[in-house]
Amino acid sequence: MTRYPYAARLNSFATRTELFWPGRTDRLTTLDLIDRAAAVPGLSAVDINFPQQSDGLTAAQIRSRIADRGLLLNGYAMRYNGDPAYRSGAFTNADPAIRGRAIDLTRRGIDEAREAGGRMLTIWPGQDGMDHPFQVDYARVWDLEVDGFRLVAEHAGDFPVSIEYKPSEPRSIMVLQNVSATLLAIAEAGAPNLGVTLDFGHVLEADTSPAMAAALVGRRSRLLGLHLNDGYGKRDDGLMVGSVHTIQTIELLRQLKRDGFSGAIYFDTFPDLANLDPVEEGAQNVRVIEALWDVVERLPEAELDAALARQDVIAAHRLVQAAIFGQDV
Repeated sequence: MTRYPYAARLNSFATRTELFWPGRTDRLTTLDLIDRAAAVPGLSAVDINFPQQSDGLTAAQIRSRIADRGLLLNGYAMRYNGDPAYRSGAFTNADPAIRGRAIDLTRRGIDEAREAGGRMLTIWPGQDGMDHPFQVDYARVWDLEVDGFRLVAEHAGDFPVSIEYKPSEPRSIMVLQNVSATLLAIAEAGAPNLGVTLDFGHVLEADTSPAMAAALVGRRSRLLGLHLNDGYGKRDDGLMVGSVHTIQTIELLRQLKRDGFSGAIYFDTFPDLANLDPVEEGAQNVRVIEALWDVVERLPEAELDAALARQDVIAAHRLVQAAIFGQDV
């Protein structure tokens, strides 16, 4: 029994197909990827990229396959990159017709996610940004972005809609580059069903502490989603959980525990880039995150709080490292 529902990126399971489907040559479907995700020990949930991974399937088919494999549907994740028209913006597109199409598509994502049994819709506004100076009117694209979130959220005021920010990639500069900009946009949109998805790698790219980002979200909004992975902070590496920033991952988990986070933890890692077995990679993510939760539970909270209050980093690190290594250091 794991501490949280753990989910994984379905795209990953199209890697090393010969390991799971020896001799198979036909095109994999979303239902196939769900089957392979279910083979990961400890994995209990999946997300569906919309509209690409639901194309040709009914919500009832998706719901049934996920349930039959003993999984949960965490939610739908919007992906606008399937339509070339959105390369210059989805919610911030200068063409009102294209912008309207993006908003309508997102509303449909909410409806299908609900019908399929998902608990939320995640919006990654990867196409909303700029690449050159003097490309946009910054105040105008900000207003378009915020208004787009408001229009989508108001479509179903009882259904959580989560915003996943990122500094760049594919755009050179995204409208929502960091946690502060995202919280400001949510505040201006004024829709109570809006919240934040933190992606560990995106937070590193934004030169922010993951635990601090989570703390800020807890003060001003709701943490609806968490994507765990790792990397070097220069790009979206999608490395295995805890493989580079182990201490910062522990610090983030402690913050989640203090804030009472209860959602699914989604492993947004890229085994395909290193040609890894995605089932084994997923299992390793589960094992590591459970081990890191053990560390968090061993932390002497009163002593650690006291060390943090006086900003005694040496004392704090001795407590954390003792919890990691099982002995005083």
